[in-house]
Amino acid sequence: MSQIYIKRSLEPVLKKAATEFPAVVLTGPRQSGKTTLFQYLFGGRCQYVSLESPDVRASAIEDPRSFLEIYPPPVIFDEVQYAHGLLPYIKEKIDADRHRGGQYMLTGSQNLLLMERVTESLAGRAAMLRLLPLSQREAEGRPAASLPWESKRLSNRASKLSYRELWESFLRGSYPELKAQPKRDANLWHASYVQTYLERDVRTLRQVGDLTQFQSFLRALAARSAQLLNITDLARDLGVAVNTAKAWLSVLEATYQVTVLRPYFANVGKRLVKTPKVYFTDVGTLCYFAGLKDPAHAASGPMGGAIMETAVLSEIIKALTHRGLDPQVYFWRTVAGTEVDIVVEAGAKLVPIEVKLSATPRPAMASAVKRFQKDFRDKVMAGYVVHPGDITLPLGPGVTALPFSKL
Repeated sequence: MSQIYIKRSLEPVLKKAATEFPAVVLTGPRQSGKTTLFQYLFGGRCQYVSLESPDVRASAIEDPRSFLEIYPPPVIFDEVQYAHGLLPYIKEKIDADRHRGGQYMLTGSQNLLLMERVTESLAGRAAMLRLLPLSQREAEGRPAASLPWESKRLSNRASKLSYRELWESFLRGSYPELKAQPKRDANLWHASYVQTYLERDVRTLRQVGDLTQFQSFLRALAARSAQLLNITDLARDLGVAVNTAKAWLSVLEATYQVTVLRPYFANVGKRLVKTPKVYFTDVGTLCYFAGLKDPAHAASGPMGGAIMETAVLSEIIKALTHRGLDPQVYFWRTVAGTEVDIVVEAGAKLVPIEVKLSATPRPAMASAVKRFQKDFRDKVMAGYVVHPGDITLPLGPGVTALPFSKL
């Protein structure tokens, strides 16, 4: 069965990078569509080599110069973290023909290690881009659009999903394979994904002795999603060392499974919390670890707010990342408990965003955004209260209730 290709908003950025840099490195979580995207855009002119195959990997590691002679540019090397020793030799090849763009197209599923090695070996020679799972717009085949605060008027192009369909999409998640195969059992897919991910990436990055305990860590993290994360309390509850919990969290971040959201600080004379919050990159992964299978239960249960926040944060990060940008996203919370769920740095300005589970927006929902605007004054743009309904409504000066579908 031929795979359906889903258009990605990163395409124009990738094409441009391939004309301007000798190498393009595309990172992101496993199964986010990196290989498919490279083959779709460049497969006609590039040969494709997967470094995940043990024999191919061994050849690349044992004799990198001969390997690169066998596979001359233009070439796609998939999962290059398995043979990162190739990078200095790719640099040699590039330096012999520095001005030709798009010679080496490299993918990788491990951020921190790969970034380090690319920076060491290919500084100035490689464009570094990220591909995350599908945004809601990509999944529905709608064209990419400006984020609400980037345009003078809100887009009329909203999703046609009903409330129930929206929550069904949250449970299913946004990996391309699940979208391309709508009859595929999402729960089984996520179970298989987690098992593969545990076996490959976790054992590659860390010597995890007890994978069952690591899975308990993942479930405990899901239960604390969108909350302030006290890693010491989490480690104690699981009966593991704090350093072990920190190491596991760093593995999840390095492989794009979670986003660690840090608090926004500025000198406004208030005591602010310094603890981060953690969100799963894919809302379907969160629902899987939380054991949720029914959309009504997900929407009305204790995890409803965390799921909605995860979905909103994920859409914002995807929209910015798929333009080739590095999203500057935070949250804001005072010791007294006033909190704005998401704060986006847009140039020199800040955009405060509250996420609400109710589809019926009311002015009281904007109170934290108004407090943030009052404290930060000229640094703040208009704020938003994002909800799962279909109503766009002013909630007072400088605050708009915005349906999730219009993000």
